[in-house]
Amino acid sequence: MYQNSMMELSEDRNELFNELVNYCMTSGEIDQSLYLEYDVKRGLRDSNGKGVLTGLTEISDVNGSKIVAGVKEPAEGELFYQGINVKDLVKGNQGKRYAFEEITYLLMFGALPTEKQFESFKAILADLQELSGDFVRDVILHNPSVNVMNSLQKAILSLYSFDANPEDTSVPNVLRQCLQMIGKTPLISVYAYHGYRHFDLNKNLVIKTPKKEYSTAENILHMLRTDGKFTPLEASVLDTALVLHAEHGGGNNSTFTTHVVTSSGTDTYSAIAAAIASLKGPKHGGANLKVQQMFRDMKEHIKDYSNEAAITEYLDKVLKKEAFDRSGLIYGMGHAIYTLSDPRKVLLKECTRKLAEEKGRMAEFALYDSVERISAELITKSRRVFKPVCANVDFYSGFLYSMLGIPEELFTPIFAIARISGWSAHRLEELVNKGKIIRPAYKYVGKHKEYISIEDRID
Repeated sequence: MYQNSMMELSEDRNELFNELVNYCMTSGEIDQSLYLEYDVKRGLRDSNGKGVLTGLTEISDVNGSKIVAGVKEPAEGELFYQGINVKDLVKGNQGKRYAFEEITYLLMFGALPTEKQFESFKAILADLQELSGDFVRDVILHNPSVNVMNSLQKAILSLYSFDANPEDTSVPNVLRQCLQMIGKTPLISVYAYHGYRHFDLNKNLVIKTPKKEYSTAENILHMLRTDGKFTPLEASVLDTALVLHAEHGGGNNSTFTTHVVTSSGTDTYSAIAAAIASLKGPKHGGANLKVQQMFRDMKEHIKDYSNEAAITEYLDKVLKKEAFDRSGLIYGMGHAIYTLSDPRKVLLKECTRKLAEEKGRMAEFALYDSVERISAELITKSRRVFKPVCANVDFYSGFLYSMLGIPEELFTPIFAIARISGWSAHRLEELVNKGKIIRPAYKYVGKHKEYISIEDRID
């Protein structure tokens, strides 16, 4: 472990460093009124919170409203993968072991595969998932990170060094690279967790080889658990979770990052590593961790999960910044596009209910259900929000993962394992359409100054 380098600074250097910190925290502040004056679309959103149109895609469509008599109104959320409603995809794949792999094929190639195509595709992914012993030892297990997302990013970048043709951005080569990463990312993530668990927590190191006949979901559970055992329902609900996290339009932060970085002409590994960096953030892929932390804090204050008055009191304090992390946010509630419902949440909630029944944790499920309902009412009332507020996909995903015995360190990597299919599809789409480098504008609002020689500068 490395010592904090700040401890090595001498007193006079510490003084300068503190001055620099103060400058960064104060002098960089911009007059907030200027954003209105110059009509800056902060976060690339307009005044109504709608995303600014920056590109076109055929990969997926996200809808949370409808137009009635020329007026935009809230609607039940809909998500389409290559034009097919995700609800139909999940229902159509019920009972199948390889739903995520089939959806990956759909996202990348625009159509559902025939049986013959799918058998060949599964075989390709199985062949490409292999990792050499040298890579596992020297890259994944060497200097493991407390945050597995950093280990995943490091490993993805390291694949560049093991690629005989890493800089080739032709479609055939990028497709090969993407399929390799789709196959290898589950192994890298689980192995990185085991490395952290062994070297940082002093636990036994167990590295299990994936089984070619297993689906991605089955292999995650197989490699994660010491005995490698799981129930059909456990594999099924994890498979569904992967499907629902695989893609969500071109405007979400990590997918937009993929487009931006790809548009520069860089290599595939750099583009996907950048997307992983984006997904790691608690405002994006790390959100389900905040939901879990909030519920842990809630359980410390509420012993009777059926006491709705106590739940309401706690949530009201959260909104007033008097409870949990004092942010005023009820995590897992609200979405930039969805209003009445998030279709991913609707489907994942049903999976969570089934698993809670199998695990004997229906009391906890009832707590989540109550919090979802009460939160929507409180947020609308306290924030005077004029559009409905619904729970998003992060609300139930953490609870589902915890019932599967998946450690919190792997919550966001599981998201990455799923979303790499969507990132790959968008990278290919950006390359095929040969777009310009993405370069939005920033307005300079500082002051121009005269240069002063160093000997004339005053401390």
